[in-house]
Amino acid sequence: MSKLPDLEGLAIFAKVVELRSFAGAADDLGLSKATVSKAITRLETRLGARLFNRTSRRLALTDAGQGLVEPATRVLLQGEAAENAALAQSAAPRGLVRLAVPMSFGLAEVAPVLPQFLTAYPEVSVDLHLSDAMVDLIGMGFDAALRIADLPDSSLVARRLRPVKRHVVAAPSYLAKRGRPSHPGHLAEHCCLGYAYLPTPDTWRFVNGAGQEASVRPAGPLRVNNADALLPALVAGLGLAVLPDFIAREALADGRLVAVMPDWTPPPIALHLVMPPGGPRPARVEALTAFLTYALGGKRERG
Repeated sequence: MSKLPDLEGLAIFAKVVELRSFAGAADDLGLSKATVSKAITRLETRLGARLFNRTSRRLALTDAGQGLVEPATRVLLQGEAAENAALAQSAAPRGLVRLAVPMSFGLAEVAPVLPQFLTAYPEVSVDLHLSDAMVDLIGMGFDAALRIADLPDSSLVARRLRPVKRHVVAAPSYLAKRGRPSHPGHLAEHCCLGYAYLPTPDTWRFVNGAGQEASVRPAGPLRVNNADALLPALVAGLGLAVLPDFIAREALADGRLVAVMPDWTPPPIALHLVMPPGGPRPARVEALTAFLTYALGGKRERG
């Protein structure tokens, strides 16, 4: 005999007793009449006793069946209660969400809005992983990630939230000393400060409004794996760099940095929300991703 009881058979038996009909139980459970009949036969074989005396017009419990009604009904009711509780739990956002976000963007834009989310969903907690490195969502067990890129095709589910503008920037002191480039080809004569996680860190690519493309191999005294680390060197006048608006915005606004080559821009990139494939997703994940889409998306280009 199997170590596990035939819980399905007991539940089906209880439903047949409740409705006094094999056909009625089948309709109520969304099963075929044959499936219900086989479940009862399987249960009778397992128990070694007939549970019903069946005729074409009448269904009557045997003594063995009568003795099984109360425990089988208890199995059915407890199973329904457990399933309803699980459904209620999954419907209410609660539990841990693991979210991977680029470090500078996470500090600038995600961390400031998380208190609003956590206040709205007090039973949800967030494990915020800040790193500019591309993480393996599935392998590392993340529920979602924000990525700033021109995303290649992948098995991940991606939702584009908004464009991300990038600038070539330098300090006024650097430009006064080295001159202001107006074409990507001029950058070969300049000190270019690099960011390791650019799509092609050894080649800077640009496009203008007419669709013309240009590229340059940058050279300079500094390369970093977090673009915020470029700001002190830029402000000190050590070179130029390509920075996203959410990092350069304040320095551009207060004049510590200025944008150059306005007619040439790096290839367009965007902020994406990415998730592993499959579904449905837990309510806590749906709640956070919907919040991030609202809080970080929008029609205007915010960086």
